[in-house]
Amino acid sequence: MAAAAQPAPSTTPTRPAPPALRIVTLQPSLTETVCMLGGCDRLVGIDRYSDWPAAALQHLPRVGGLADANVEAIAALRPDLVLLNPRSRAAERLRALGLRVLPLEARTHADIRRNLETVALALGRPGAGEALWQTLNARLDATRARIPPEWLHRRVYLEMHGGQAAGESSFIGETLARLGLRSIAPAQMGAFPRLTPEYVLRANPDLLVTSQASPVPPPAKRPGWHALPAVRLQRHCHLAAHQFSVLLRPGPRLDEAAERVLACLHTVPAPAPQPAALGPTPARANEARLPAPGE
Repeated sequence: MAAAAQPAPSTTPTRPAPPALRIVTLQPSLTETVCMLGGCDRLVGIDRYSDWPAAALQHLPRVGGLADANVEAIAALRPDLVLLNPRSRAAERLRALGLRVLPLEARTHADIRRNLETVALALGRPGAGEALWQTLNARLDATRARIPPEWLHRRVYLEMHGGQAAGESSFIGETLARLGLRSIAPAQMGAFPRLTPEYVLRANPDLLVTSQASPVPPPAKRPGWHALPAVRLQRHCHLAAHQFSVLLRPGPRLDEAAERVLACLHTVPAPAPQPAALGPTPARANEARLPAPGE
């Protein structure tokens, strides 16, 4: 006996949310994403660190940051969309007030690509995010083609605030890889590991990239680091805060970050050519036995 046909469950079509017209952003990369997608005029409030594009942001209210967003001030702006990092402490309180909240996190280039289109859809501009990604992708390729050959496959210590490194698995590490460079922190250490000074000494990076705004002393003033060839030979870019910040933002200015790395390479002495097919040097051969951060 044939089984009786089961009626299809009733479903109510999900209507897409209308385009957001009043937007608050609580992370610089999200502010930049909205603006790069043509929505700067829809911003009604931003976080304290957003600074690009400067002319479009100068009169906007500042409503705090990741850990201290001013929920009351945000609500008073009557936004129909709040863009923030999933770790923001304000998310649940904003939802409780009936505000539409869209949490977006970007740890990799794939995340950035997805977020661009997600924000484009929220703006009512489907396809604009993917088009922007394709432009960024082409610009990264063009910058890679201009990397001096002697720098290809060289190893970089890019130090974030507080001594964390931009690891291979981070979006910064991916940008370095797109340029033919490598982070000294392998993927298995995580995106932003905290490296000990001894680890960096033994890893012997070919290039150092640090921020002038960092509370950590410059490499040349750290105990023992004067022995690093990168320090002795001045292969070190100590960048001003506004130059360094673009490297740290997982958003639509990846091409500018790549250009900043290229500019760094042009300001430091080039490394000597690497011996062909001679295998790793002793310093490189020891990499597999380097201590994990904190050991």
